[in-house]
Amino acid sequence: MSIPVIIIIIVSGIIVGFINTLSGGGSVISLSLLLILGLPANIANGTNRISVFLQTLTSVTSFTKQKMFTSLKPVWLGIPATVGSVFGAFLAVDAHEKTIELSMCVAMVIMIFFLFYKPDKWLKENAGLLNKPLKWYHFLIFFTVGFYGGFIQVGVGYFLLMSLVLTVGYDLVKANAVKNLIVFFYAIFALLVFILDGKVNYLYGLILSIGSMIGALIASYLAVKKGAGFIRAVIVLSVIITILQVSGLVNFTAMFRSLM
Repeated sequence: MSIPVIIIIIVSGIIVGFINTLSGGGSVISLSLLLILGLPANIANGTNRISVFLQTLTSVTSFTKQKMFTSLKPVWLGIPATVGSVFGAFLAVDAHEKTIELSMCVAMVIMIFFLFYKPDKWLKENAGLLNKPLKWYHFLIFFTVGFYGGFIQVGVGYFLLMSLVLTVGYDLVKANAVKNLIVFFYAIFALLVFILDGKVNYLYGLILSIGSMIGALIASYLAVKKGAGFIRAVIVLSVIITILQVSGLVNFTAMFRSLM
């Protein structure tokens, strides 16, 4: 592997880690890059999970130092998400590429709606919801989101944020920290499914992780310092990037290929 290729992978990882930590959708970039490097879609999907696990480990460590986790509620929400992710990952190892692309399109359309429908709901904590105990439907919601995350990962951050803000009551800053914790919980189990099925390229995954961990560290500090408005702006930009790629209006795969 040449030095320029290694540099491109690491720089891409920084961008991916930054976007994923603050919102979601960064995997559009990393998956495009891994496909260009010659990996089949299912192996690219599995290889990307190494980066996801290590970047969330980095961001969760940072958020913990900044005292963003003050209760066990995120742990309880992480359990059904983890179970769902395992089922999703088993389905994903042999999923057709067109199925993955269709899932991404549906996810982005839903997320755009919730971003612009009463956007003030995304910026404020709902103490009435937050102080209530978790209900059965919370576990169902996070199982479903975890299933999607295990299946494709791209954009799962959007759905976790939406669920944490609108159904649990977190403000966007705390929801972002909890989102990373939940992804960290299930990422290792989803990664194990791909490893056991032989769908992981360790070299590419670890090089990508070098950058994604740097991006995650930067983003986790900015999330707390800049607040909800900054996070929402990054979410909107990330959704737009994802839609442009999935719809074919902008081909990030071709852009990466021209650099290599």
